[in-house]
Amino acid sequence: MANKRLFGTFGVRRIANEVLNPEFASRLAACYGTLVQGTVAIGGDTRTSTPMLKHAITAGLLSSGCDVIDLGILPTPAIQYAVRTYYDGGIIVTASHNPPKYNGLKFVDEFGIGTPDNMELKIEELYFDKEPKRAKWDEMGKYCINESIIDEYIEETLKRVDVDAIKNANLKVVVDCGSGAGSFTAPYILRKLGCEVTTLNCQADGFFPGRNPEPIEPNLTELINTVKILNADLGLAHDGDADRTICIDNKGNFVLGDKTFSLVEKQMLKENNGGIIVTTVATSTAIYDIAKQYNGKVITTAVGDLLVARKLKEENGLFGGEENGGLIFPNFVYGRDAAMTVAKILEIIAKEKKSLYELVKELPKYYSEKMKIECPDNKKSEIMKSIVKEIKETTNYKIDTTDGVKILKEDGWIIIRPSGTEPIFRCFAESDSQKKSTEMTEWGISLIKKYLK
Repeated sequence: MANKRLFGTFGVRRIANEVLNPEFASRLAACYGTLVQGTVAIGGDTRTSTPMLKHAITAGLLSSGCDVIDLGILPTPAIQYAVRTYYDGGIIVTASHNPPKYNGLKFVDEFGIGTPDNMELKIEELYFDKEPKRAKWDEMGKYCINESIIDEYIEETLKRVDVDAIKNANLKVVVDCGSGAGSFTAPYILRKLGCEVTTLNCQADGFFPGRNPEPIEPNLTELINTVKILNADLGLAHDGDADRTICIDNKGNFVLGDKTFSLVEKQMLKENNGGIIVTTVATSTAIYDIAKQYNGKVITTAVGDLLVARKLKEENGLFGGEENGGLIFPNFVYGRDAAMTVAKILEIIAKEKKSLYELVKELPKYYSEKMKIECPDNKKSEIMKSIVKEIKETTNYKIDTTDGVKILKEDGWIIIRPSGTEPIFRCFAESDSQKKSTEMTEWGISLIKKYLK
């Protein structure tokens, strides 16, 4: 397949108003509109550059003859839900977990799934080598605003869980939306579920004053401390566009995303007497263990939530996601969905009558380690080739090259892969002890360093 010139793993992310300026965004939207020729929903997260980019993509879409429905500032999954239910396509203005100076455009197809590769290549061809369609003055698209989607998304989320059971559990929850789009959904959903809610960083602010939008442990110390001080049942954190949820248990422990995945997977398989689970190659062995136990079948893809979403649709899967707290409930949204994740976890705590700490303790136990190292984009493929060659020539480990390289050892595995969104390599290992997984990850980083020179 041809190399993409603009698109990363999901959409186009750049520093706002450098490459990603109004002219760039407008032309790119017009190229997308040329292919869709229908009604396109737009929306975005709380970044300072979002209004500028929303105006630019509106102009580009109208110019190509598409009608535009502006959904406002709301979570990415709410926009994906709206597109799947009502519209022909969508553009989401967000850079998800990236720092505040970034923004991005996520393009979705009529199912609300990130656009497929062949469509992205066609958009790029129109952008660089041809011209987008420009409608005549009497064939321009119409623009209107739909402010009701956010309430509908909240209601649809609540329909999918046992609200009464959650209300009866009287749970005390601390939620940290990182000043992102979740500020408009998470606190309201929790109150409707009868929780006693304490909010942190739930004011929309594109400078992200409270914390960096990526919900990793170092960024969540305030949330962890608040859970402990208030003796809360649960702490919840979202990323900038509220498609991922990270949990803090009732003892203040940071719960890794794969534990959340395993917990929800177990519940979904139990409720449905089995089903197809889709995840990426970088996922925990626990996912397979649980599938075996509860009549599930696991299918893996390369890393990227839209690959998981597309596979869920193809295979009519029950549930899927990634190890970073991004869970996909395909009967609702073909994409990672923070709101549904929160509702489901509360339902599990309420129905099982156990704390999150106890529920996590019951899961299969593996230890993981993640590290990353900077690497220029133009060196990534060369380094990747060298590492694969070395592993093949010097070891007899089984390898999987679905995405980067996954090296399978007898007591665990490591995956070494170039990021699709940043100039870095990521290493992620899992084993039966913390020491081993840390050692494996360090070994992975040392291989990258060796060929970086």
